[in-house]
Amino acid sequence: MQKQEITDFLKIQFPDCEVRDNTQLPELVVPLEALYQVASQLKEHPQLELDYLISMTAVDWKEKMTLVYHLDSSKFRHVMVLKADVADRENPMADTVSSIWQTSEYHEREVFDLFGIRFNGHPDLRRLFLEDDYGYPLRKDFTDEVNIKKM
Repeated sequence: MQKQEITDFLKIQFPDCEVRDNTQLPELVVPLEALYQVASQLKEHPQLELDYLISMTAVDWKEKMTLVYHLDSSKFRHVMVLKADVADRENPMADTVSSIWQTSEYHEREVFDLFGIRFNGHPDLRRLFLEDDYGYPLRKDFTDEVNIKKM
């Protein structure tokens, strides 16, 4: 499927979600509570078969954080973006998608390590790069008076 075909398909398949079509790749924004269900459908649907999680990260917008998943179909060679907003900055959580895409295990650990978002049901959620008490350096409100010098 080409970009417009995927976009049109997503609008029909997920009418309660936002489909953005003014982006480089087809983009589906889902409510956080629907993330796992929609991700599973994206992988299993015979017209999409998005069976590979290329990358996953988060973006901190100060008022919320957004999870960003880049998905690929190894069969059809099409790519799309899946996003979900995490509104709770004090206790940010999302369901893991590691049972859908095994590659998400390390991506989720990295997002946890750098943003502090916890993934419910993750098989081994722990810091990947940093010490347990360091904080979450990719958050907009992160400060480190010892290691980061302001000019």
